[in-house]
Amino acid sequence: MSESSAAVAGSVAERFEQLYGAAPQGVWAAPGRVNLIGEHTDYNDGFVMPFALPHTAVAAVSRRDDGVLRLHSADVDSPVAELRVEDLTPGTDKGWTAYPAGVVWALREAGHRVTGADIHLASTVPAGAGLSSSAALEVVVALALNDLYELDLGGWQVARLCQRAENVYVGAPVGIMDQTASACCESGHALFLDTRDLSRRQIPFDLAAEGLRLLVVDTQVKHSHSEGEYGKRRAGCEKGAALLGVDALRDLPHEELDAALGRLGDEEEVRRLVRHVVTEDARVERVVSLLEAGDTRAIGPVLIEGHASLRDDFRVSCPELDLVVETAVDAGALGARMTGGGFGGSAIVLTEEAGVPAITKAVEEAFATAGYTAPRVFEAVPSAGARRVR
Repeated sequence: MSESSAAVAGSVAERFEQLYGAAPQGVWAAPGRVNLIGEHTDYNDGFVMPFALPHTAVAAVSRRDDGVLRLHSADVDSPVAELRVEDLTPGTDKGWTAYPAGVVWALREAGHRVTGADIHLASTVPAGAGLSSSAALEVVVALALNDLYELDLGGWQVARLCQRAENVYVGAPVGIMDQTASACCESGHALFLDTRDLSRRQIPFDLAAEGLRLLVVDTQVKHSHSEGEYGKRRAGCEKGAALLGVDALRDLPHEELDAALGRLGDEEEVRRLVRHVVTEDARVERVVSLLEAGDTRAIGPVLIEGHASLRDDFRVSCPELDLVVETAVDAGALGARMTGGGFGGSAIVLTEEAGVPAITKAVEEAFATAGYTAPRVFEAVPSAGARRVR
């Protein structure tokens, strides 16, 4: 654990004791994530390739046996929320507490006897930036309760329960990638994940050793997955699979794509969605092959292709994201693309180490010229997944 992470854990534990009158039974951390490649493929049973960030949600937690769930966040200006676990019902909470409460609900619905908890949370994962701040919040709570209640759940099981919490309790139709990345990633690696069966491989991704850097550019444009546009695209993908007679778009081979698009006739919107998903799955496999062959620089053009597909076919980009990609590439980046669900959030930029200052300056100046809010730029270092920190 880094010095800064240790400091966060200490402050969270101290604040917990101030709030609840006793020291917590433990402190846990779960990271946000960057998705290197594989966007909007997870709910189509496809392939994704995220890695964990050093930015984490941290939770100090103690169990309770009286059916009471008390929740507090250092990042929200509100008093301690007190709920009864037996009263937790999907769709009744539209605030931040829906995420930890949804995890408790999902655990109990799955048959785990969770009888309450005191929880204090703090997060360094930028909210609304497409970096899975909500998944980090869910996973850290689930991991803490898994340990305190001795549930013996594996990382993939924690991820499944957290996805269910967000799908059903919160009402956001997210796929499985974000929670699995937060729960299962390893330091110095990207996670090649098959979202159908959750089989996964840790792919070495040591950029510094090759003189490379991956920047995250947070456009400061906020988004919300639970709003309608994300759901519309998911429904469109499901329609495409049904029209093509496959269980999921993952089942459509890339070499059969053109013929399949022809069978969709005048369903132009569905055609675009299908084309993106099938080509994006192929891009993930290309990136895996390139990284395993030690040709990291060659993934740059694949990232650019992925952005064009998200912009033109899936239509989830925005002017700010497009400006980051165009400006970074013009300034010498090896590749760039939006990351996350879209409609705002962040872009990633792959560059030689020496190119970081020039690219950062070019993006900041382009945003200023366009009259946009100044972006936040930071380096993404593949980091550890969820763990107990004290």
